[in-house]
Amino acid sequence: MTINIMLLFGLVISGLWTVMTVRLIRAIVGLAVTSAILSVLIYRLGAPFAAVFELSVCAGLIPVIFIITVNFTERITKERLRERRKERFVKFWYLPVVIGISCLLLIKYLKIPQFSLPAPAQEQDVRNVLWNMRHLDLLGQIVVLLAGALGVAVLFKEHKK
Repeated sequence: MTINIMLLFGLVISGLWTVMTVRLIRAIVGLAVTSAILSVLIYRLGAPFAAVFELSVCAGLIPVIFIITVNFTERITKERLRERRKERFVKFWYLPVVIGISCLLLIKYLKIPQFSLPAPAQEQDVRNVLWNMRHLDLLGQIVVLLAGALGVAVLFKEHKK
């Protein structure tokens, strides 16, 4: 249970960093880290398929598309970056305070229940389940990955023109 609490703490910190950072590349990396931590939590809660999809799509494909999109945008000056940083901190100054107080209140007053998930009564081998029993999930994953790859190819084709 301690590992789950540490993962939740890391999830909150990486999510906060993603929202508070001004640079887009850092926000994209923060999004990928947040999704990776979330996929570990999902896996630890007993949903390996959801964890794999979260990891491959939200921590893999989406940040790649975002990074490619950012590469096509124009860089801002250092002066404008300082202005945006000040605007961001003025606009969201309360966010770290609210999250910190909420975490302290949750730690103090919330009794964490001990959940025990029952073992699945079906097939235990993930390979057999994925390849033989969950064809629609596999097809959905392939379609999402191909759509992302084709989207990137279209972006590069448009960029050359």
